[in-house]
Amino acid sequence: MTICLRYFCGLIFAFLILGCSSPTTVSKDPIPDQKYSNPYPVIMAYYVPERNFEPEEIPVEKLTHIIFSFTKVIDGEMKFRNPENFGPKLEALVQQKNRNPELKVMIACGGWGADGFSDMALTEESRAKFVSSAREFIEEYNLDGMDMDWEYPGISGAGTMARPEDKENFTALMKSLREMLDSFDSPKVLTFASAGWKRYFDFVEMDEVMKYADFTNVMTYDQVSGNSVYTGHHTPLGMMKSEQYQGTPFQAQMDSLYKAGRSQDADPRSAEKIVDFLVERGVDPKQIVIGSAFYGRVWGGVPPENNGLFQLSERMHIGWMAYHQIREKYEPDDNFERFWDANAQAPYLYNSADSLFVSYDDTVSVALKTRYTMEKGLGGIMFWELGNDTKEEGSLLDAIYKTANE
Repeated sequence: MTICLRYFCGLIFAFLILGCSSPTTVSKDPIPDQKYSNPYPVIMAYYVPERNFEPEEIPVEKLTHIIFSFTKVIDGEMKFRNPENFGPKLEALVQQKNRNPELKVMIACGGWGADGFSDMALTEESRAKFVSSAREFIEEYNLDGMDMDWEYPGISGAGTMARPEDKENFTALMKSLREMLDSFDSPKVLTFASAGWKRYFDFVEMDEVMKYADFTNVMTYDQVSGNSVYTGHHTPLGMMKSEQYQGTPFQAQMDSLYKAGRSQDADPRSAEKIVDFLVERGVDPKQIVIGSAFYGRVWGGVPPENNGLFQLSERMHIGWMAYHQIREKYEPDDNFERFWDANAQAPYLYNSADSLFVSYDDTVSVALKTRYTMEKGLGGIMFWELGNDTKEEGSLLDAIYKTANE
């Protein structure tokens, strides 16, 4: 594989600064005269309440925003599906602002496979009903804002309803939500989760929607999904070109999708690619928040060519695997060898004995993503999701926080 000089230099820099020989240790010595377009990136955590990770245990001092996930659209209103369980958890999370008064506690609505959005946004009356319920919810829990996670306007995700008019209706919904949030005495934050691939933006009026949103949280993960039998980077930062994996099964698959019109270009997706695309379309970089994955994807039956990267596997071994499990089970296992793709700026693991391939984010890659947002002048970084991180020292959040504060 050809390694371009720019990424090779970036890799050497990352190794020297981040202590790449030990993924759990990230050195953060100050860099003399280092200038950043945005020295204060937001650090947004999506958080799903868990039994073994109570709000009191969350390192809120290292976050700027935390987004409690999820409410749903139920009977046209924003509600918890299990308020008796989630309500007390959210109340406890808001109490953690005592430890970090600057923390913004938000609520997300939707998620993968969540339906009801197209019907809710269809008319002025249906939108007003939802917006009113959102206001009541924010007042009840004393929240700092909300995140719309409609997957996706105009495109059915996991069988959800989608209509052509979703495009304009999403704009109208975001406008109404902005007006509602601005009616509070204190400032409120409005964000929305957007896809990390170009086709999504054919169905969203970004020039209009970004007038009302503080940030778009671009889901720059699952770029190679859990349905793929071809191995690849599921959450890469760097720009990749087809010639970098010429002759691999993955390249043949990408060419096939492009020729069939199912992909808008023949090159793989990445955070850099979608950021450049959005900036070219006029989105203010300060409103773009890129995503990091606190989980990996594991393929089985992967041949050893190219250490398993860009190969045709026998099966998806594990659809997704929390980072703390990768840290506990795979990183210390001598059968797994860690590799670095300097073009993608992404790590991967390969186990030749068991033919397993792992694509994931580690402390080095999340630190590079954070530094990229600062150099590029983006809004910052978010991640799905906090509970997947290790609770040990040298966590992914530690690497992000230290980079943002170097």
